[in-house]
Amino acid sequence: QVQVVESGGGLVQAGGSLRLSCTASGLTFDDYAMGWFRQAPGKEREGVSCIGWSGSSTYYADSVKGRFTISRDNAKNTVYLQMNSLKPDDTAMYYCAAATSWRFGGCLQSDYVHWGQGTQVTVSS
Repeated sequence: QVQVVESGGGLVQAGGSLRLSCTASGLTFDDYAMGWFRQAPGKEREGVSCIGWSGSSTYYADSVKGRFTISRDNAKNTVYLQMNSLKPDDTAMYYCAAATSWRFGGCLQSDYVHWGQGTQVTVSS
């Protein structure tokens, strides 16, 4: 049984930082691309950042480029999202997901087959 579990969310002031972690079990981790997605109230879920199997390929949404960094540790079955210079617009539920494909830059939601329950990030102004 595949499990994807996120952690690290919380409340932070604008300009602050958070590091999200996501651990996956029940799968061969380095066979999967991993991604972070977010959904704010009243908005569609969007791809934030995704990383390929080896970590050499990455994707960032324009809204987070230069502020967020995705990385993975295949020995620990874990993917990270370092979020710096956070803005109130970053407030959302953040989801981690696993995909067996890397298409169209890597964050195509339909490719992501295993999803976590999410971790809330709230940025106060």
